[in-house]
Amino acid sequence: MTLYIIRRFIQALFIVWAVLTVTFILLQLAPGDPASMYIRPEIDPQTIENIREQMGLNQPVFVQYFIWLKAFLTGNFGFSFSHMRPVVNIFAEAIPNTLQLTTVVFIVQIIGGVLLGMALAIVKMRCIRFALNSFLLISYSTPGFLIAIIALWIFSVQLEWLPPSHMQSLLYEGTSWALFFDRIKHLILPAGVLSLPAMAYTAKIFYASYTDVLAQDYIRTARAYGLPRRSVLFKYALRNALLPLVSSLGLFLPFLFGGTVIIESIFSWPGMGKLTVDAIFSHDFPIILATTFIAAFSVVLGNFLADVAYLFIDPRVKPAYEV
Repeated sequence: MTLYIIRRFIQALFIVWAVLTVTFILLQLAPGDPASMYIRPEIDPQTIENIREQMGLNQPVFVQYFIWLKAFLTGNFGFSFSHMRPVVNIFAEAIPNTLQLTTVVFIVQIIGGVLLGMALAIVKMRCIRFALNSFLLISYSTPGFLIAIIALWIFSVQLEWLPPSHMQSLLYEGTSWALFFDRIKHLILPAGVLSLPAMAYTAKIFYASYTDVLAQDYIRTARAYGLPRRSVLFKYALRNALLPLVSSLGLFLPFLFGGTVIIESIFSWPGMGKLTVDAIFSHDFPIILATTFIAAFSVVLGNFLADVAYLFIDPRVKPAYEV
């Protein structure tokens, strides 16, 4: 198992390096560069050349690549051209905001998805099953930006129950508890919009796994021995049905990161997603490369941890080199 973990770790590092290298090449091929945000018609060509030289854009591409790669390996993500601050300092402010959002989404996804999947597998009434299936289908297939717009129109514009944007009310003053509940109110809409497709995705996977487990011989044997229905459903079937869900959670990370880019922009949530969109529009290469690294690292790490966790949860699974 140790050899398998080492191999998977080396593969993860290679994948992250490949993603960053491809992103660097694509940024070089894209029209425009970071210096374009400072260029004005009244600026003379010599000044423009000085700006490009200060940014290191006048050097050959392969030289820029190795300078960037050396700095990246030492933890130096560079200097933001649009914010005029080190990228690390910007991330120190944005990452906690995104973690607040994604942590809530993850909790709602797991709890809500498992409960909906169990209800879909246990409930036999056609009308309820039809309603649950319709809800899951609509939640998973509707684009996130459309759900966000509808939610804003209903809960912020028409009902005026929830704030439409930002993390907290502007110029808000009050006790720490009042500020806490104000933050919760701002969190409900973006977290709810992100949770709907995530919860539907989890519910469908868990439903398929749960129905398969309920059809196993040992479940029928447990029922034949007269064990309580609650004990059979929750103690014996639930644990084994969670195994496929563990491996699928790593695949959910790219979906979640992509969703935060759109939802954070719509709700003006000051996290990594909004930061990425702003960096793309301003051609801020250091931030784009750093956010790409975090996204790739998160996805690869999620898959790596899911694979390792699966080995510990189900000892029957053997890596390919042990078969």
